Amino acid sequence: MSRTLANRLFIALQHLIPQRWLSERMYRLARLQWPPLKRLIIRRFARTYRIDMSLAQEPDLDAYPSFNAFFTRALRPDARPLDPDPAAILCPVDGAISQIGPIESGRLIQAKGRDYSVESLLALAPGELHPFEGGRFATIYLSPRDYHRIHMPLDGRLDQMIHVPGRLFSVNAVTAAGVPNLFARNERLVCRFETEIGPVAMILVGAIFVGGIETVWAGEVTPPHSGLEPQRWDYEVDDQCIRLERGAEMGRFNLGSTVILLLPPGQAEWESGLTPGDVVRLGQRIGTRLDAKAAGHGH
Repeated sequence: MSRTLANRLFIALQHLIPQRWLSERMYRLARLQWPPLKRLIIRRFARTYRIDMSLAQEPDLDAYPSFNAFFTRALRPDARPLDPDPAAILCPVDGAISQIGPIESGRLIQAKGRDYSVESLLALAPGELHPFEGGRFATIYLSPRDYHRIHMPLDGRLDQMIHVPGRLFSVNAVTAAGVPNLFARNERLVCRFETEIGPVAMILVGAIFVGGIETVWAGEVTPPHSGLEPQRWDYEVDDQCIRLERGAEMGRFNLGSTVILLLPPGQAEWESGLTPGDVVRLGQRIGTRLDAKAAGHGH
């Protein structure tokens, strides 16, 4: 069978399978605490994906009460040092760059020859404006072997969170190339922050078997995979407002997917040389604040 035909069959299967039902079953399986079963699942997964447990805060596989606890494991404090330059925009996750570049004419690149709109990604109402035109985006894919907590690229104050119900297509190079508007169709959580460079958005995209997306301020947002309309939370600017420091954890996935980072225009640039396929790590510099660079604080 040719690779092209195999890819077409894989995409066709994505449309046919009961995505939500399968994801809900995986959610339950990942939280089972029966020792023989959870031990078998964890050990087989760690062996298959060659997980380096020396980086984990708890290196003993048997110490985790469930597969989900293992999958969302914390790393040692020294495992992912943060770039010390305050002008650096940090990578928010471990993963690989799927696409990176400018936001032009309200469009983001999904794959070669395929793009989609910022409005659809952010689930904006018709005519609703956004602050990212002319800015920059980075799409970072998390594989099953990666660390699955998401951290802040900059100091930020939470302005808004939107849970967008949607499909649960698998997210990988094949579906990115073959499923139109993939990231704007899948279930996702849109988190918008006010930062020192202005508004920044982090979009946590769900996928098949991603049975849970959660944040540090709201806990588990999904599941349930229910409802047809987006749910929106606006956060007040007061003494109780939610502020997160650069490098602090902001959320996590159960099973892998994708984080999309949006930056405003004229405020930052990506590191030169970053291209699709590059492996990146939490805490490394992936961009630079232009205000700091102009002031002589960049590298």
